[in-house]
Amino acid sequence: MRIIYFIMRTGVLIHGHCEKEFLPVKEIFEQNFKSGLEIGASFAVVLRGKLVIDLWGGNSDVNTSKPWEQDTIVNVFSTTKVMTAICIHVLVDKGLIDLDAPVAKYWPEFSQEGKEELPVRFLLSHSAGLPGFDIPIIPEDLYDWNKIIDILASQKPWWTPGTKTGYHAVTFGYLLGELVRRITGMSLGNFFRENIAAPLDIDFHIGLSKDKDSRTADIIPHENYPSRMLRLLINLFFKNIKRVFFNPNLFNIDFNSRECRAAEIPASNGHGNARSIARLGAILANGGELDNKRILSYNTVENAIEEQIKGRDVVMFYSPVKWGLGFGLLNKNLLLGPKSFYWSGAGGSLCVMDLEKRLSIGYAMNKMNMMKDTRAERLTQAVWKIVGRK
Repeated sequence: MRIIYFIMRTGVLIHGHCEKEFLPVKEIFEQNFKSGLEIGASFAVVLRGKLVIDLWGGNSDVNTSKPWEQDTIVNVFSTTKVMTAICIHVLVDKGLIDLDAPVAKYWPEFSQEGKEELPVRFLLSHSAGLPGFDIPIIPEDLYDWNKIIDILASQKPWWTPGTKTGYHAVTFGYLLGELVRRITGMSLGNFFRENIAAPLDIDFHIGLSKDKDSRTADIIPHENYPSRMLRLLINLFFKNIKRVFFNPNLFNIDFNSRECRAAEIPASNGHGNARSIARLGAILANGGELDNKRILSYNTVENAIEEQIKGRDVVMFYSPVKWGLGFGLLNKNLLLGPKSFYWSGAGGSLCVMDLEKRLSIGYAMNKMNMMKDTRAERLTQAVWKIVGRK
């Protein structure tokens, strides 16, 4: 890979490659560091199968003493949902999953509490009514796959499935991961590695082995988040947020611990960088093919971005939302054209794809911003300003 070094006035070294026409994007990436918005980050763009931007810089540790390197990876939180959805679509493509079949066809224990006919597609569109847990659990329970699966199988939906959408922040990965396990006999992380990441030599991991710790960036939390006032508002007006994000309390998890990194939580703890995110997104943006390897059929990709449900999210306070099969279809600041789709992760990570332009964008960082975060948004809009003219 050709490496170019960009030295900023602040002394921060920006590494990587940026094709000439995209230099305005590189300048915005630099500005994020100059403004103090970043500690360590990476940004990448794949256009028509070619990596046209691949930038990284800053530091990967909380003490800001260890450089963010070319192969640095980091927890990208809910951006992992893109990779989990790809796994399901691979099985759909192989005829091993019918999206309209009941989940219980593959996972018989799931049929409890009126879920006998709940179809697979409702899991992908966050409309299954299982966004959280009814019984109290602690963060360590999230590392016990069988315990979580048993809870979800025996639980009654919070609403009539298919009638509303509410963000399945953590449960999304367990529900879909158990389908993968029942059908293939493999955990979702192993299935992803053997069928997607390894064949394409993509450095993304769902369940991180210890030998990769030395190149894994520290997650640096947003200070004092959520604030006392925000907690009060949640308690008063956003009860479903409380039920989803504070059982267990997701803000008390040590995301840098070996236990957390090793666990497979396919909705929220995949580890990668912007390059790996953009290349995984490129599978979808290129209609199912990358590096002359076909992972999905074009029809499966098109079906995946068909609208499934839209309306006010009954868990989160943003509105409206529109879901395809595992991907968001409505965001005025991130979606670029009529065939754009995306998902993002807590703190700022992002994967945006456009099937028409064959464009995929990846962003990963270690400094969490839980409030209004424009870092990736500004980069994405700058890319589209260039690509959208073509």
